[in-house]
Amino acid sequence: MTESTSDILVIGGGIAGISAAARLSGDAKVTVIEGEKALGYHASGRSAALIEENYGAPSVRALNKATVGYLRDGGYLSPRGLMIIADRHEEEAFHSDLAHMGVEQITPDDALRLVPILAAERIAFAGYHADAHDIDTDRLLQDFAKELRGNGGRIETGHPVTSITRTGNTWKVTAGPHIHHAAKLVNAAGAWADQIAILAGVPPIGITPYRRSMARIAAPGGHDMSRWPMFFGVGETWYAKPDAGALLISPADEDATEPQDAWADDMVLAEGLERYQNMVAVPLTKPIATWAGLRSFAVDRTLVLGPDPAQPEFIWSAGQGGYGFQTSAAASQLVADLTLGNAPSLPDPVVEALRPDRLRA
Repeated sequence: MTESTSDILVIGGGIAGISAAARLSGDAKVTVIEGEKALGYHASGRSAALIEENYGAPSVRALNKATVGYLRDGGYLSPRGLMIIADRHEEEAFHSDLAHMGVEQITPDDALRLVPILAAERIAFAGYHADAHDIDTDRLLQDFAKELRGNGGRIETGHPVTSITRTGNTWKVTAGPHIHHAAKLVNAAGAWADQIAILAGVPPIGITPYRRSMARIAAPGGHDMSRWPMFFGVGETWYAKPDAGALLISPADEDATEPQDAWADDMVLAEGLERYQNMVAVPLTKPIATWAGLRSFAVDRTLVLGPDPAQPEFIWSAGQGGYGFQTSAAASQLVADLTLGNAPSLPDPVVEALRPDRLRA
């Protein structure tokens, strides 16, 4: 067994863990422990990779707005746009989505110009928001990793954590043949966040993983989709997004499951593909590939960021759901500030809405 000592250990090598580690590394010696052989293997590697500032709970939207400038200045964004479409019988749900998402109503003809494969006879209502952008998620993840390493931080991959104990003021974490020591521990383990807490003797906070299935199909009708927006059915019952010359389609499913290397549910995926097919005029082709990821939420569907009230040296960075990349810059800065005892730049009500304290009785 090899042993090493850091100031801070970060468990989890997805966007939540790597971004937090990068922010911390300018002021502390940081080591990231990732059980998989590569960074971003689970939820971060299966993201829809879009930022829409009006998407999510109020505290999530605050994080979105505080992150978008960082992403824009870093050159991580490219134009995409977002569109909602609805049939005649979905008018009430459509207007609810319109209000919630801050989307402007457009005509069905406008919708057809944006996505020419739509079935004209089915599109009764449409809404569009131009200010939604693709995120270069791989470059963002790797740039945070580069920042961490540039500040002397380390990333250990390929060995899941098997034991966590605390003696005095020090955490002892065993992962494969390595024993790590540190004064502070950041739990950025995604779907496994509660399991890491239990290993550490910290009460879980109720993080539930939900499966989301995805299919990739060839460009419908051979169209150039590079300028198409991401388009949704009302109530987010399905969505489709151009991606590297192909089209991603999801039933937007959320089925509670155990932490795992998720796979697509064929029946659920088929139902989502049928909902997509009902709104387009071109035949659905056989998927090129299918997969699934896990979106992990706390009970109030808001991120959990900051020290545990029962054990302040155990810091949560969990419950990102589908918002990990689009909140990454602001969420990681908040985690770093709260870990290091610095004053957060976010407004106090937002910080309080994100702290784990709210989930403790």
